[in-house]
Amino acid sequence: MFAVHQQTIRLYEKEGLISPKRSEGNTRLFAEEDIERLEEIIHLTHNIGINLAGVEMILKLQKQIKKLQKEMNIAFAATQKEFEHDLLETNLALKNQAEKLGKIRRSRKKDGAQPAQISENLEQDDA
Repeated sequence: MFAVHQQTIRLYEKEGLISPKRSEGNTRLFAEEDIERLEEIIHLTHNIGINLAGVEMILKLQKQIKKLQKEMNIAFAATQKEFEHDLLETNLALKNQAEKLGKIRRSRKKDGAQPAQISENLEQDDA
């Protein structure tokens, strides 16, 4: 299937690069992940010329990169959720302030205050 000698696959297994399951008759049973990993190992060793120690290091680094990517995605999602929460709070606060401003303006207009006076009164209210 892979155009490599059975002994090569045994060596990869002995080195811990692959770990297929075994049947009751001790036949190797390759899952889809095992096949993909074996294809990658064969590509790295035969096509690129990397030795088994290099292949082992590459596989470890790829695993570490996947782990870090997952952690980054989790952190990004948490930050995005926090941002959305803060945005909702800010919008609510702005809405409340706008409602207060509208009430103050309506109240002051009833009292006959001019727009310039309303602005001055609002500044005094904030202070």
